[in-house]
Amino acid sequence: MLKIRMARWGAKNRPYYHIVVAESRNARDGRFIEQLGTYDPKLPKDHADRVRLNADRVKHWLSKGAQASDRVAMFLGKAGITEMPARKNNPKKAVAKAKMTERKKERAEKAAAAKAAPEAEAAQG
Repeated sequence: MLKIRMARWGAKNRPYYHIVVAESRNARDGRFIEQLGTYDPKLPKDHADRVRLNADRVKHWLSKGAQASDRVAMFLGKAGITEMPARKNNPKKAVAKAKMTERKKERAEKAAAAKAAPEAEAAQG
């Protein structure tokens, strides 16, 4: 199965990616069929050279059945080559787990008890 994906180049702490067509079983930075563009994440988001694509070759490989990775699909959508993919939405991602919910409840109870203690003493005395 053919994939359009990124292969990392560049130095340590200085990432630079080539957008390539490769067999899905090959290593990320291994053998590829053709280089279709580049991605430089260190450049500002509005910089023209941040993502460079050869649109004709990308369309050619998509017509041959190559599948774009999630990040490359976003690049292709922004470039107008394909439809913008739907963003994955996980509404439960921000919800606290059971232990954290329990801790929050305990803290709230302690705070309420601490607040109620001086008021009870003032009412008695």
